[in-house]
Amino acid sequence: MKRLLLTLTLAPILIMAQQTNQPPIFMNVMMTPHPEKIEAFEAGVAAHNKKYHTSDPGQVSVFWVASGENSGKYVWSMGPTSWAAMDDVSNYDDAHTQDWNTNVAANALAKMETTYWKNDPKHSNFSRDFNLKNLSIFMVDVKRFKQMEFASILDRVYKVFKTKDPDHQWGTYFNELPNMDGQDFVWVDFFEKSAWMGEEDKFMQWYEEVHGAGTFSGFLKDVEAATNGDRGELWIYRGDLSGSSGEVKSRSSGQ
Repeated sequence: MKRLLLTLTLAPILIMAQQTNQPPIFMNVMMTPHPEKIEAFEAGVAAHNKKYHTSDPGQVSVFWVASGENSGKYVWSMGPTSWAAMDDVSNYDDAHTQDWNTNVAANALAKMETTYWKNDPKHSNFSRDFNLKNLSIFMVDVKRFKQMEFASILDRVYKVFKTKDPDHQWGTYFNELPNMDGQDFVWVDFFEKSAWMGEEDKFMQWYEEVHGAGTFSGFLKDVEAATNGDRGELWIYRGDLSGSSGEVKSRSSGQ
């Protein structure tokens, strides 16, 4: 029964994932530095990543959380990678483990959170090369057994932004594991200047221009029926702490 319930819960997401050929996975570890050891924590993270995590499939990008209840925490994000590569990239030697324990973990609080996110190429837009800098994180809590309805919502939202703002870059991701924390789906906007945050929100106007006059109220009802809520955060890419270059290559939707 437990296996059946899990299958029923994940089936719509698995169906969407199978439409593409193994979309990339990202393993995100949210860490909190010891308040008296922040400088040592950053130095340890930087040295560790630049020694052990500079290339695929184990390259790491580090982000600093700049808003919300997680402000001041760091996200250690490994990827793009895959489940097929996970055994190899996680098979660390003793030197790696000792370096992590001595220079990173020893300067952080014990509590951390690890999540695994699969990119959803169908609803992402990586139409040009760009470098990571600022990220707007929009996380959605999808209601149980409403994944197919949520997929329909995503189709409509994607069409709006692809039509009205095609040069803007964004990625969409589904949590690979079930949870009760409201972390089922995330839409990530990548932007260069903070002024982007102050631009007028034209989504309602754009939605009706794309889908027809009077359609936005129905869209809101569909969102309410399929989700429990959402929350947002701002992340800042820390190239000085990362093993990655921060460069993101363009790719077509569906790849």
